[in-house]
Amino acid sequence: MGDEDQAEDATQNAFISAYKNLSSFRGGSFKAWVMRMVTNSCYDELRRKQRHPTTPLEPVNEEDGEEMDSSEWLASDDPSPETTMEQAEIEHAIEHCLQRLSPDFRTVVVLVDVQGMDYEEVSRSVGSPLGTIKSRLARARLHLRDCLRGFEELLPAEFRLDSEARHE
Repeated sequence: MGDEDQAEDATQNAFISAYKNLSSFRGGSFKAWVMRMVTNSCYDELRRKQRHPTTPLEPVNEEDGEEMDSSEWLASDDPSPETTMEQAEIEHAIEHCLQRLSPDFRTVVVLVDVQGMDYEEVSRSVGSPLGTIKSRLARARLHLRDCLRGFEELLPAEFRLDSEARHE
């Protein structure tokens, strides 16, 4: 049969059937009669298995045929739905605050803080003096900070300003 548990079940069913049908035993070899019932029970079980194949819910370890613990195959490095939603809300808040900046400020912030360009590269690509880039970036960051205060509940604790710092 290929499966010890199935074979044991089929054998048990055969012996139960033999016990219930003792009255139908017509003499002869009792052992042959019982063995025929066991054989027929095994065939019935194999046919049932073919008609109704089952797939285990847990994956089976190919080495020993045992079901694997779900923590082994369900583990995911993906962030939780809650984390994904929080991240989307933070991104939305940042995008909102970026859109409120003037185009000059937004350009400098995006090039330096998002694209990772250094001040000299931004100065050359925008065509503005280095001092102007630095002052625009400083002012843009202040505007972003003030705007993001409105979304403070979304920010991780290390980025929140405590109430005393706000009133100074």
